Amino acid sequence: IGGVALVETPAEARDAAERMLGMTVGNFPVDAVLVEEKLDIAREVFVSQTISDAARAPMMLVSFEGGTGIEDRADEVAKLAVDCEDGIDEAALRAALAASSIESAHHEGLAEAIHAIARTAREVEARSLEVNPLVITGDGRVMAADCRVTIDDYAVFRHPELGIEIARELDHPPTELERIAYDVENADHRGTFYFARLPHDLQTQRVVAFHGAGGGGSMMSMDAIVDAGFTPANFCDTSGNPSSAKVYAAARIILSQPGIVGYFGSGSGVASQEQFWSAYGLAKAFLEVDLAIPALIRLGGNAEDRAVEILEHACRHLPGRVEGRKKDDPPAACAQRFAALVDEADAVLDGVARRVPGYVSERRGARYELGAFALCIDTDACTPETAALVVEHSSGLLKLDGGWPVPVVDADELAKRDSELIACEIECFRAGVPVVFVDLPVPGLDPVSTDGGEA
Repeated sequence: IGGVALVETPAEARDAAERMLGMTVGNFPVDAVLVEEKLDIAREVFVSQTISDAARAPMMLVSFEGGTGIEDRADEVAKLAVDCEDGIDEAALRAALAASSIESAHHEGLAEAIHAIARTAREVEARSLEVNPLVITGDGRVMAADCRVTIDDYAVFRHPELGIEIARELDHPPTELERIAYDVENADHRGTFYFARLPHDLQTQRVVAFHGAGGGGSMMSMDAIVDAGFTPANFCDTSGNPSSAKVYAAARIILSQPGIVGYFGSGSGVASQEQFWSAYGLAKAFLEVDLAIPALIRLGGNAEDRAVEILEHACRHLPGRVEGRKKDDPPAACAQRFAALVDEADAVLDGVARRVPGYVSERRGARYELGAFALCIDTDACTPETAALVVEHSSGLLKLDGGWPVPVVDADELAKRDSELIACEIECFRAGVPVVFVDLPVPGLDPVSTDGGEA
């Protein structure tokens, strides 16, 4: 697509760079070019270091015949164990070099380079480091002509010198939404939240929001939605028993993408996590933005009946139709039903703002600041009956005092129970008494209040 150019003069380099810097690849503008020296390559060597689960240690693979067709030459690949402290065993490396077809004059240079690769992987805590090819030039130099390094996600914070903005393997510079999503994941380690933008064209494609749960099931569901004629605006996975708050934040981020015509959620059909927690998070997000596009969510797994009932009932009056599905509903059938909903609605979402109840924005009633969020109760609207209903749905976190609900536990404990508080909010809403609201702004999407305390 014109992303690589071979040039001979500075003028040609200038012209190629000007053209490339004006390109857009998969919705992402090209903002930098890499300039490389053309090498006179005499020999190619493949070097790859990864963490071996079997050996429970780093392992280096070296092919002195290069990387082309290496899958068919497994018996020719040297396997060198790497000690975490001492590096590669020198004797094993020299034996591998002696058994190769590389001229002995180049052995010293290759050995130094391979040791340097192992040291570099150790220094930056790489999960994998591949040099393909490591070359011997016509004048005898040993050089890394190309290299790919993957840093262990959990080690990135120790290496600010690497300039990694977010610990995600993306094929593009991080977008603002990806940064926001990464911050959400870093702030809440209950379950997993992964979000990445995908290439799409709003002018020529029907673009939809995608929300998966479980890697394999999510990929199968993405295939189903593509087969139904849609292009996903993003990939998202919330799995591993995520909190309602994390699912809520994921949905809010997904819905911040412009031009989407529907919201499709589908992942694993055998999830062990209780699906109603995700249903509460999704319902809260859909209600706050007054969802105007159709959504179909496959909540297959533990407590799926309860999850679907919660989601559909809470969202029944939204402008956009929201339907739930269960594990026995195949992703392909879900995608076809979703396509029918999209055709019927003929709506496009172009930016949504979070809505909060008047008593929350006006700071009326009781407000309990709990770090990243606040529990708000409309005490003016609390009759004895509604107050009792709030307490009933609070999972034992609230009690009646002076005619309205108050916390039973301290603020630190209450801050850990955001899922139960979100459930209380949705259940009160479903009962027709919306007197509880969990004020949970997503940093980067919503303004964050700076005044603390309790109303």
